Amino acid sequence: MPAAPRSEEELLARAEALAGLPVGRLATDLGIAVPDEMRRAKGLVGRLMEEALGATAGTASVPDFAELGIELKTIPLDAAGKPKESTFVCSIPLPEVADTDWEQSAVCRKLARVLWVPVEGERERPLALRRVGASFLWSPSDRQLAVLRGDWELLSMLIARGEVERITGHLGEALQVRPKAADSRARRLVPDHEGVPSWTLPRGFYLRTRFTESIVAHALLR
Repeated sequence: MPAAPRSEEELLARAEALAGLPVGRLATDLGIAVPDEMRRAKGLVGRLMEEALGATAGTASVPDFAELGIELKTIPLDAAGKPKESTFVCSIPLPEVADTDWEQSAVCRKLARVLWVPVEGERERPLALRRVGASFLWSPSDRQLAVLRGDWELLSMLIARGEVERITGHLGEALQVRPKAADSRARRLVPDHEGVPSWTLPRGFYLRTRFTESIVAHALLR
């Protein structure tokens, strides 16, 4: 695994060097097996890119390249260059949301500067044969930042009030809250709207595909 990049320029140069490389070749170079079944390969491409580029954060709730303040996000695209799925941002520490403001939130920290790594995402193409695309760096515009902040404040307010079960995937223009668990047994104890502890699934913040589609489209126009 390479050392952490020392600058944005070094990180982007590393990412650009991977463009066009099949996932299987990258995995072989890193000594990691690619499962035959897609359900067993969840998160694999992100892990491969973290190792290939020298990410340092691990599982900590900070940007992947902590010293540079840059988050890494892989994004599967269809043949038309559109995102195939929503993008996971971070897990939600449900009991702590009430004591966190936007500027200190993991969402704000992680989305301040992002290295997007597109990857071919057509389901009919085996994962090992899917190629890495041209990476690009992104920071939200003032308007995008206002939308993200507004969504975060709305969703976090509901969570802080103990109304997490009222939150559906329809809430939020750019951000949405969705369950984030391997199965239905992975539950957490949090206060409900009356302050009574109740069991609920862990949740995560995700970027909607229509939001990431606009990011990718803008990058392609540059």
